[in-house]
Amino acid sequence: MANAKRTPRKAAVLQEQCVACGCCVKVCPLHAIAIYKGIHAAVDYTKCVGCGKCAKECPASVITIQEVTV
Repeated sequence: MANAKRTPRKAAVLQEQCVACGCCVKVCPLHAIAIYKGIHAAVDYTKCVGCGKCAKECPASVITIQEVTV
């Protein structure tokens, strides 16, 4: 049985609905999320591995984990 390569996943923020509370920043183990100019969360896609901790923690439910096409 060949190993199926898993599709890469990354966090995505609905920026217009983000309240910049910082909960996602606190739980990200790779420091891939920051609050941008005090307005909304922004994801550093070079660091994000799509673990989903930020999405689970977001009180506004504006972070999703999406498959990324390469």
